[in-house]
Amino acid sequence: MLKIYEHKAQYYETDQMGIVHHSNYIRWFEEARVDLMDQAGLGYKKMEEAGIISPVLSVEAEYKSMVHFGDVVAIEASLEEYNGIRMTVSYLVKDKDSGEIRCKGRTRHCFLDREEKPVYLKKSDPVFHDLFERLKAGQ
Repeated sequence: MLKIYEHKAQYYETDQMGIVHHSNYIRWFEEARVDLMDQAGLGYKKMEEAGIISPVLSVEAEYKSMVHFGDVVAIEASLEEYNGIRMTVSYLVKDKDSGEIRCKGRTRHCFLDREEKPVYLKKSDPVFHDLFERLKAGQ
């Protein structure tokens, strides 16, 4: 069972009103995605050592309510789509105590080799492909 990533809002992440600046949610998405992939055995470090990179193609964020300095959020990251060439990761940011939704989002990624050419994981790295398939299935 994968654990949910948690983040405590830091002072430097806030604006003058003590509200977390919207750009920080994108960083939190990345933190949660890296944690999810590490837990699933798909760490970015392992992928890069295998010659695979996974750049961000797009980011979406829908802000629902504010996070303030000192709040702790639970960020549920899940693999929404995967086809061996691209993946989409979904994020649900909730207040840890109240469960109130703070933000929903998603990031889309592709897989490239060191020469920045597209990679089809099913053929180029079946081990990673199988791990992504299991993660997509929620295992």
